[in-house]
Amino acid sequence: MVRRALLDFEKPLVELEEQIEQIRQLARDSEVDVSQQLLQLETLATRRRDEIFRSLTPAQKIQVARHPQRPSCLDYIQLITEAWVELHGDRRGSDDKALVGGVGRIGDQSVVLLGHQKGRDTKENVARNFGMASPGGYRKALRLMEHADRFRLPIISFIDTPGAYAGLLAEEQGQGEAIAVNLREMFRLRVPIIATVIGEGGSGGALGIGVADRLLMFEHSVYTVASPEACASILWRDAAKASVAAEALKITGPDLLQLGVIDAVLLEPSGGNHWAPLQAAETLKEAIQANLAELGALSESQRIESRYSKFRQMGRFLDAVATEPARIA
Repeated sequence: MVRRALLDFEKPLVELEEQIEQIRQLARDSEVDVSQQLLQLETLATRRRDEIFRSLTPAQKIQVARHPQRPSCLDYIQLITEAWVELHGDRRGSDDKALVGGVGRIGDQSVVLLGHQKGRDTKENVARNFGMASPGGYRKALRLMEHADRFRLPIISFIDTPGAYAGLLAEEQGQGEAIAVNLREMFRLRVPIIATVIGEGGSGGALGIGVADRLLMFEHSVYTVASPEACASILWRDAAKASVAAEALKITGPDLLQLGVIDAVLLEPSGGNHWAPLQAAETLKEAIQANLAELGALSESQRIESRYSKFRQMGRFLDAVATEPARIA
């Protein structure tokens, strides 16, 4: 059995989990009927887990979003597609492993899928650059999206990155330009685009594949203009105040839904998606199929206009009290 990594706020569950495992071992080693005790403990553990995860702070949700066993982009692709072929390279000499993509089929619908890919351990994270894509990664994503537009295939993207890679080499290769081109070009694509924040969506690295007709977000994911640690360092020169920054940034699903940044919050299984990845994948697949059906009913021009209007509305606000326009004497 793979042991799940427990977060700090999950520690009250440790003792219960150990008791449950001991009783299971007893049942395997003897003929004693412990089903009743096992059921009681599992029910209690589920109830406590529900209580903990219903009251998570933004800082705690960040921990869940960054959990090393949280399902990744490739996990979801394998779980929700009936067929999948990964495509490589940006046709300019680069194949960024931090951003993956290819062609697949969800039900009867052929689609192009792409997203940020983190690793499970340190070695894989180094190979994947911790999900922080280089300019070549965003150019590869754009190549795949243009392929989708050419063959009228809907685009499904999965956002899970602390941000685009900010190293010197990435800047020399045109990181800002690569992301900016993606933002511009995604507005003109004629096919439906559905993006889902499956973990951590950070800064321009997330936006580089996030200009979508529908932006979905899992319940314990986060989506932010800058990581709380970076924000705290900038505002207070103290990264230890990240929890204060997380509260102020409004990075959780309910806050972003109210602000009109995202279109829907997808509920997670008790304990988060890493506790029940199959259930999480089924929730995601149903949401994607439902939104594809809605978007498929629109004409190409309607989709493009709606996408443009959606993003034009972001950032607007109304003063609480209307003021008289200034008069020129």
